[in-house]
Amino acid sequence: MEHAQGAEPAGSAGDAAEVLDRPLPEGVRRKVVALVSDAFGGLTVADLPAQLRQYARFTPTRRAKFGGNAMAAALEGDRLFRQRIGERLREAQPELAGALEAGSPPAAADPVDVAAAAYVLRPVGWVKLVAAAGEEAQRADAERADEAAQQELEQLREELVLAREHTKSETERLRTELETARKEADILHRKLRSALSDVKRGEAALRRTGAEIDAIKATAATHVTSAESESRRLKSRLAEAEASAEAGRRAVREGRSMEDMRVRLLLDTVLDAAQGLRRELALPPATMRPADTVDAVEPGRMTPKDIAARALSDTDPALLDQLLALPQAHLVVDGYNVTKTGYPQMPLDKQRLRLLGGLSMLAAQTGAEVTCVFDGAELAAPVLLAPPRGVRVLFSKSGVTADEVIRQLVRAEPPGRPVVVVSTDREVADGVAKAGARPVASVLLLKRLSRV
Repeated sequence: MEHAQGAEPAGSAGDAAEVLDRPLPEGVRRKVVALVSDAFGGLTVADLPAQLRQYARFTPTRRAKFGGNAMAAALEGDRLFRQRIGERLREAQPELAGALEAGSPPAAADPVDVAAAAYVLRPVGWVKLVAAAGEEAQRADAERADEAAQQELEQLREELVLAREHTKSETERLRTELETARKEADILHRKLRSALSDVKRGEAALRRTGAEIDAIKATAATHVTSAESESRRLKSRLAEAEASAEAGRRAVREGRSMEDMRVRLLLDTVLDAAQGLRRELALPPATMRPADTVDAVEPGRMTPKDIAARALSDTDPALLDQLLALPQAHLVVDGYNVTKTGYPQMPLDKQRLRLLGGLSMLAAQTGAEVTCVFDGAELAAPVLLAPPRGVRVLFSKSGVTADEVIRQLVRAEPPGRPVVVVSTDREVADGVAKAGARPVASVLLLKRLSRV
């Protein structure tokens, strides 16, 4: 760091004299972002530009994925930051850095690696190295494209030969089928002419039959009319007889229905009492109480983790409700770990407000003690924040991470108290689990808060 804050390192005079007049080749740009992401581990948060501090605790892969554009812009515009990254590069690859600053890059080195290192170190002639890497990448892409085109051409030729063979066999098959179809058509034509003759004879017979049917229908209509009138007369007499019989039955039922109902109710009551007494007298002597047979968990016999494991999977949001329903449950939340998992695109202050609002409603619903811990190193200025009702808000002190504060909170709890820690950080989860707490993933809390 002392070298980066002092005079410009040897070979960096080209930084002011040479300017890259075209965009970085894509392969060189990805390599530059990877170098910057790997060098983060050797820098403190204070050494980073303000726009890059939010990525300090990311892994190198996630840092390159989410902060690649910001890191490339900072490397181009912030000379001091570029010097610090150059120092990390000299420590990691001293032979390559020394060769570049001496003006003789290794001949066996990958041109993309050479161009990326030259872009960071800015030795004399670095622009030519970057341009040469771009041309080399273009040549490699052109060669790969030619090879792919040649392979595709060979494949198309093979498919053409197969298609011709298939067409020839299909033509022979269709010719055979056509001859067969012609023979069958001749046979069908002969059958059709015979069928037409049969149809004409049948139509003549049908006309004769239709005339006979019309005469029969006229006779039948006369008989039906007379039968319907006789049926209506009989139905009328039958309805009168049924009404008279129903009136007689109703009179008989009304006379005895009340007495029958009273007798039946008394008899059912006596029978039920007799059956209950018979069952009581037949029971053996009781050796245990019915409540002893209920399968449940007694207080102090199982840990909260054991109870939750019996009920629900680790991906079910109802698991969090089950854990928080335990007596004196304490929910400890790794704040930025949750917000950057659920809504990383929002500013930090909006992330905090959204999470704390959801935790306040969760605390009101469950009655559990809730503590949310944020990393104080992420703050650019003091935070004026009124903690929401039911939620304790803590920021780690300077030089202390939020992970350590969470472990201190877990160790401060008495043995046996159910403590639930929300964090996706594997180191945090393993540490609190050894102290007796139950770790859950940040996604589980986000799913539960989406139902609030």
